[in-house]
Amino acid sequence: MRDRVSLRRAMIFAAGRGERMRPLTDTTPKPLLVVGGKPLIEWHLEKLAAIGIERVVINTSHLAGQFPLALGDGSRWNLAIDYIDEGPVPLETGGGMLNALSLLGKAPFLLVNGDIWLDMDFSTLAQTPQSLAHLVMVANPAHVANGDFAIEADGTLVDQGPGRLTYSGIGVYRAELFDGWPLALGDQSARLESPPRFPLAPLLRNAMRQRRISGEFFAGRWVDVGTPQRLADLDTVLRAG
Repeated sequence: MRDRVSLRRAMIFAAGRGERMRPLTDTTPKPLLVVGGKPLIEWHLEKLAAIGIERVVINTSHLAGQFPLALGDGSRWNLAIDYIDEGPVPLETGGGMLNALSLLGKAPFLLVNGDIWLDMDFSTLAQTPQSLAHLVMVANPAHVANGDFAIEADGTLVDQGPGRLTYSGIGVYRAELFDGWPLALGDQSARLESPPRFPLAPLLRNAMRQRRISGEFFAGRWVDVGTPQRLADLDTVLRAG
């Protein structure tokens, strides 16, 4: 069953080092690399503003100080931006999201990976299932062999199964995904760090075993901007219109 949800907050993952993008990322964080005439992250901010998002949390680490200098307070997009500097070592996806929950609030929020590009209209995500997370899946690109998760006929995502697809880096999440996260993670060492540092995937897989993760397939253009060549290819396409 789907509820009409008025999404008001979003998070953009922007803390990665971007090792595969070197030497470009030696001086510029990957989400701030220019493609099609503007930084990659600006494409996301424009889409978020277009669907009525009011506040965006951006987690940072590598060259963190460049983000507020480039993006300001978000007012040029009618957004308010909160920056979280995770320090020299990122908290990974799970730790980063957990660390941001106090700013994201209790209502469902949109999550966008800062190192992707897609032509999806985010307004289609305004209707979200009553699941702990609703993930947008895409066809497996050439550099992904087996995909991440499979979508069953009722829209439930499962970890194993035929027709596994790739997680796009876009999803609608609920804070409840992190209820009891240490048990779901099963990693004692993560509890000893402050703030905790851990990936998001184990929490998603744990919730999938309870059939509490849903998904949808996006057939449009999606690019994992993970190498300088992919960045250059995408730039060529966007500049050509």
